[in-house]
Amino acid sequence: MFRLRGMAVGAILSSVVCGAAFAADAYPNRPVRMIVPFAPGGASDFVGRIIQPKLADLLKQQVVVDNRPGASGNIGVETAASATADGYTFLLGNVGTMAINPVFYLKFKYKPLVDLIPITQVVDVPGSLVVHPSLPAKSVKEMVAYMKANPNKLNYGAAAPSSANTLETLMFLNKTGTSATQIPYKGGAGPATVGLLGNEVQFVFLTFSSTLPFVKQGRLRMLGIVAPERSSALPEVPSMREQGFDMVVGSWQGLFVPKGTPGEVVSTLYKVGTAAMQDKTVLNRLGASGVAAITSKSPADFRAFVKSETDRFGKVIRDNKIQTQ
Repeated sequence: MFRLRGMAVGAILSSVVCGAAFAADAYPNRPVRMIVPFAPGGASDFVGRIIQPKLADLLKQQVVVDNRPGASGNIGVETAASATADGYTFLLGNVGTMAINPVFYLKFKYKPLVDLIPITQVVDVPGSLVVHPSLPAKSVKEMVAYMKANPNKLNYGAAAPSSANTLETLMFLNKTGTSATQIPYKGGAGPATVGLLGNEVQFVFLTFSSTLPFVKQGRLRMLGIVAPERSSALPEVPSMREQGFDMVVGSWQGLFVPKGTPGEVVSTLYKVGTAAMQDKTVLNRLGASGVAAITSKSPADFRAFVKSETDRFGKVIRDNKIQTQ
């Protein structure tokens, strides 16, 4: 599944193969670092390691994945924003670090749309409501009924106060009039998934790709997909909307570089980033996990998208009276 906003595939491939940016010997002439602002095991790390080989192939240089978890992804953002603006460090940011954190962490000194240059979106990852198999509920409606009969009996995992997953959970609790106990985890979705596998928590809203292997193994149960429709990777699981819960919150991801990065480098990374998302191996691996490859028609288009997402989640935070920091 691949969607490209406003640009022909052939034109991109032609520019990647023949463009002057690739002929220049100034960039890149040494390994490039891709900062992933979360721990291994989550959706960002999953996507980063799938696109890494193709990015390296197109750049003709090694691309090193540098996991920088902590502070809801802000440590990774800070590392990227303060890096030398020469194209040798770029960030794989997501909806949480780039659209939610700027509204939630008002005192954080870096702002994505001020201190970083958006390059292109690369994917959109659907969410999912997953539970430990010990929970008797087999559907979302059964889970809601169980929670109403057992207030605060269940624990839920929260990757961070400002994460999309946590906001999804709060939206769900508000919509259903239920309550549960939050158990925070540091480092993103990976540690929260481990907590769910160990029954430290009984349910978590996590990205579809993070939980799919465990669901297929029977170690977790997926009750609903937070997407407009079912996924071909797990077609037997209905969407939340099908079950009467209108929740559609995607976890998009994209590439960013430090402010001041030369325009020709931005152009090269845009061409490389969009071309990588057309590679058959990349598309097959992403598609098998229900992840959609989506690129922006230009860096300016991606900037406008990030701005609109920041406004959208700012409204969710205000409407739910979530305390900002």
